[in-house]
Amino acid sequence: MRVTPAVKTILDWYESDNPGSKANLARILMEGKLGGTGKVVILPVDQGFEHGPARSFAPNPAGYDPHYHFQLALDAGLSAYAAPLGMLEAGAGTYAGALPTILKLNSSNSLATSKDQAVTGSVADALRLGCSAIGFTIYPGSEYAFEQMEELRELAEEAKSVGLAVVVWSYPRGPNLDKVAETAVDICAYAAHMAALLGAHIIKVKPPTEHVSLEAAKKTYQTCDIDISTMAKRVAHVMQCCFAGRRIVVFSGGEQQGVEGLYEIVRGLRDGGANGSIIGRNTFQRPHAEALAMLTKVISIYQGQE
Repeated sequence: MRVTPAVKTILDWYESDNPGSKANLARILMEGKLGGTGKVVILPVDQGFEHGPARSFAPNPAGYDPHYHFQLALDAGLSAYAAPLGMLEAGAGTYAGALPTILKLNSSNSLATSKDQAVTGSVADALRLGCSAIGFTIYPGSEYAFEQMEELRELAEEAKSVGLAVVVWSYPRGPNLDKVAETAVDICAYAAHMAALLGAHIIKVKPPTEHVSLEAAKKTYQTCDIDISTMAKRVAHVMQCCFAGRRIVVFSGGEQQGVEGLYEIVRGLRDGGANGSIIGRNTFQRPHAEALAMLTKVISIYQGQE
């Protein structure tokens, strides 16, 4: 596998990591239509746990089949595919070595009364399935945040010791955060910074809004003239909060929306220096041909062609 100068620069950011973890990061960064550019588009399919099967797959019933998602990621030329244990096991043999995979190690569900997450896979499972990375969600601001961070610390240490990369979904939520606060620019930046401090190689957060939520932060944003007037400026701020852009940060696609709205967000992500997108429901809930057309356009935006 040839590693481009852009990818080599990114690998150099991770100064403490062993060759195995860097090689698996390189696998993701060199895969697909964006391979070698330093940009990635990843398909995550953990919504069956989070929202239930009908809410996730009935809009496009082909998605009930785990093989569909492997093939969609391949057909679209994506960088990686992330899913919980059972989904990856169901296609692991057929698609062995076909594309980098990320085993999502914890999940919540819509039947639970709390916002905690159960650990549903292991580092050993990730190795057995030939994954490039593990994935883990933390909820900064929740009553379970410290426990989740401690779980992540142990799993990340184990994953890195055997040469896997670590992807962290950092989603702020909890009793002191309303829906507006969950995507406020200061909260998103804080959540991304926490993931970087916890040792993530790849950080996933939501696209930030212009709202500043924390009272203690408002004065700083004003007196330091932090420009959050556009999506690109807000994304640039989130990237700055991840070690001055020395960590890979990707942004979610959010709830299903019109394609033009999604493209506008992706342009803002690109212009702000984001490393890419991780788009689930906006992808697999569309018919195959429509999803491919959408992903082709997203990739072309990151390539600077749109």
